[in-house]
Amino acid sequence: MTSPWANWAGNQTARAARVAHPSTTAELGVMLREAAAEGLRVKAVGSGHSFTPTALTDGVRIELDQMASLVRVDGDLVTVQAGMKLAALNATLAAHGLAMPNLGDIDAQTISGALSTGTHGTGAAYGCLSTFVQALELVTADGAVVRCSASSSPDLFAAARVNIGALGVLTEVTLRCVPAFTLRADERPAPLSDVWSGLDEHIASNDHFEFYWFPYTDRVQMKRNTIVPTSDRPLPGWRRWLDDDFLSNTVFGGACRLGRALPSAVPTISRVSARALSARTYTATSHEVFCTPRRVRFVEMEYGLPRAALREAFDGLRSVVAGLPYKIQFPVEVRFTAADDIWLSHGHGRENAYIAIHQYVGAPFEEYFQRFEAITTPLGGRPHWGKMNFRDAASLSTAYPRFADFTALRDKLDPGRLFANAYTDRVLGA
Repeated sequence: MTSPWANWAGNQTARAARVAHPSTTAELGVMLREAAAEGLRVKAVGSGHSFTPTALTDGVRIELDQMASLVRVDGDLVTVQAGMKLAALNATLAAHGLAMPNLGDIDAQTISGALSTGTHGTGAAYGCLSTFVQALELVTADGAVVRCSASSSPDLFAAARVNIGALGVLTEVTLRCVPAFTLRADERPAPLSDVWSGLDEHIASNDHFEFYWFPYTDRVQMKRNTIVPTSDRPLPGWRRWLDDDFLSNTVFGGACRLGRALPSAVPTISRVSARALSARTYTATSHEVFCTPRRVRFVEMEYGLPRAALREAFDGLRSVVAGLPYKIQFPVEVRFTAADDIWLSHGHGRENAYIAIHQYVGAPFEEYFQRFEAITTPLGGRPHWGKMNFRDAASLSTAYPRFADFTALRDKLDPGRLFANAYTDRVLGA
């Protein structure tokens, strides 16, 4: 047996019978056929930034660290191996004068993990990262190498761009990128009432808008990112270190440890944090604005909702927080995306608002997450596939219009359930 594997948050662990590091699709195909012959299940893992058990296996764990290179650049189409991490992808694109159109706020994930779970950023004109995929390659349960795009095997393409690792092992993706661009970031504290009164304008007038609500307060931190032609207001190095490293990680981590040890102090800490934030406006390369370091560990649940349901879900969340028998130490994040046509994307067929809730590692969270999920589910909520949820296939089948099409394709590509585990059995059906 191998040593135990754990995800970034430490809430998911598994011990595989063996670990494989393929360097080619041919090697991977052999590994998959051998595992199937031995009756072992297989899961590919990325960097462990999912909070669900999606990557757990006691069979064969596939790590794609030997398949993490640039394949080719053809204008704005960039093909990379699926094991490449987003931080390396961003650097690679920048070296070619290119960028991803949008990103989330963490760049430690592999591109395969980010796509397979529906990772997204914020911005009314942008879908999840999977919407930037123009073609992909995966190795299926029988060891075959399959390629698809919108014009070649379109159903597979619609399913595989967000596939929770249930259809095969993603090995290569072609992304439509954009010329490298600069963002002007404007971040400032505000009353929550200002967000609600101007929400439509905030979303429409900024390329990327989001806000963070501090529990036990009526205060938020708004983040507004807008594309500009030049970087004329760079953030001094000392200010970036102070805000993004020292305050957001060192000081915040200390506050979380204090709150875990002394829960009664949490509301005061939250109020002080909300009031202590200062405004800042700066310009930087897009990925330097989108992505920030995250060293304070947490667990997370995130739900995508029809945008019209945001206020009802948010007000319900505030009531949940107020009534819990323990305190919530992390701000609540709210983001916005465009609709897309990917079968298991949270944004399939609708513009979404996302509410992400977090809790510091080691602090209780189950009742918080379950009560929030109970609010979002009847409102049409769809859980982020890489973040915690308690739903099952029967419940999820009504939330995703193409759910049955996805599971039928899964039956065809993996009839023996080589890529299954307890999580996929729960959310997709056994």
